[in-house]
Amino acid sequence: MKTKLAFAAALLAATAVGGAAHAKTFVYCSEGSPEGFDPGLYTAGTTFDAAAHTVYNRLLEFKPGTTETVPGLAESWEISDDGLQYTFHLRPGVKFQTTDFFTPSRDLNADDVIFSFERQWQEDHPWHGYVSGASWEYFNGMGMPDLIESIEKVDDMTVRFTLKRREAPFLANLAMPFASIVSKEYADQLEADGNMQTLNQQPLGTGPFEFVAYQPDAVIRYRSHEDYWNGQQPIDDLVFAITPDASVRYQKLQAGECHLMPYPNAADVESMKANPDLTVMEQEGLNVAYLAYNSQQPPFDNPQVRKALNMAINEEAIIEAVFQGLATPAKNPIPPTMWSYNEEIEDEPYDPEAARQMLEEAGVTDLSMKVWAMPVSRPYMLNARRAAELIQSDFAEVGVDVEIVTYEWAEYLDRSKEVDRDGAVLLGWTGDNGDPDNFLHTLLGCDAVGGNNRAQWCNEEFDTLVVEAKQLTEQEERAELYRQAQEVFKREAPWATLDHSISVVPMRKEVQGFVQSPLGDFAFEGVDLAE
Repeated sequence: MKTKLAFAAALLAATAVGGAAHAKTFVYCSEGSPEGFDPGLYTAGTTFDAAAHTVYNRLLEFKPGTTETVPGLAESWEISDDGLQYTFHLRPGVKFQTTDFFTPSRDLNADDVIFSFERQWQEDHPWHGYVSGASWEYFNGMGMPDLIESIEKVDDMTVRFTLKRREAPFLANLAMPFASIVSKEYADQLEADGNMQTLNQQPLGTGPFEFVAYQPDAVIRYRSHEDYWNGQQPIDDLVFAITPDASVRYQKLQAGECHLMPYPNAADVESMKANPDLTVMEQEGLNVAYLAYNSQQPPFDNPQVRKALNMAINEEAIIEAVFQGLATPAKNPIPPTMWSYNEEIEDEPYDPEAARQMLEEAGVTDLSMKVWAMPVSRPYMLNARRAAELIQSDFAEVGVDVEIVTYEWAEYLDRSKEVDRDGAVLLGWTGDNGDPDNFLHTLLGCDAVGGNNRAQWCNEEFDTLVVEAKQLTEQEERAELYRQAQEVFKREAPWATLDHSISVVPMRKEVQGFVQSPLGDFAFEGVDLAE
């Protein structure tokens, strides 16, 4: 631990604002450590920021500050009249990064695209299980294995996807981090050397920054990709200074030890706005926080029990304590800023007495359970431990004894996916593509049980609605099915929906070009520092 701290301290001293070793070194005080550096394996924003948005690109990208898809590694594409074939024309001359650990011999081509998807899709692919426990959580949870009929190389610069059915959000899905394009040539070299797991430790892509080094739980270093297809970056070096405590992140920001931080404590926001050295951006987040019961474990397999527990939770108290007004209560599993949001849904009232009575009617007495609390700040839940303590107190009022548990972030995410997991998990979601499918099917569909579906909830009526909805082309027709799905969700109550938060991003005044993302990304392409 002393070595890690000394390493981090030395690095930050060398890159502190006002005394930088390089005029264009940018320090980001990130909230946690990545699970790894292969975006296809994970779903956490912490990991996507550290890998997908630095090292990699995708066939399509989201236009900064929007959910609009624009050309990325594919400069153009065509869709067949029946909506089943997508033909992508790759951008010529795209260079992979040259690093201390690999020198590419060729530009991006169709082989890289096909490799990037086939390894997630085909169970007999040599890279499908290269990391122990790899579940390709996003690819599988979105039903991709059952959607794709074939992926073929038309020529070196053209790739065709053929689908088994229409998929309205398909293009938006391909702009998501799990669809990042990796180098097949690099993977082939690692496989030949017997070092396949290195792909998840030393990433190499086509993105704006190339990976240099990672000191676990302390710091990640990157440098500008000189041959980046979209232009070399204004900053020469990018540093992720891993700082889990929001108060410490703020101290570093004030001291000039970092230029930008995520997820401040709500209590600090007003002082940040008053600080002449800082700029504070904010916008409504495309997010939801929830408490997911394990619906496959008694007594949480009973909707009446789940609804009773929901009625015992004082959401307003959580919002006041954790967000101090920078959030609103949630009643649906999608945020109110998203199309298809069902305004007609009524939330369960906060009613401890009624909750106690419902539990008794369900035959539940002397219930003991675990509530899992995240160890890191997230946009939808700035302080999960505090929220868990309030839930613990609320549940005690109705005779339910709660033990609060937590784990290191990567372990928390991994353990909480287990179908036989006990208790209820505090988690949440920030949309990755602006489509309701990314919440409703990705988090609550049957395909996502054992993955993103932390409630382990497979409801045939709900699943039929959300699967049908993504096969339609008219948005209003899709919206009607999603509104019906929200009614099923509310009736069955696999989650306690907690809040939708306002996203706040404080930074030093000298930061230029940072664009706040509705998808919650922290991406530094195009970011500069005033002299």
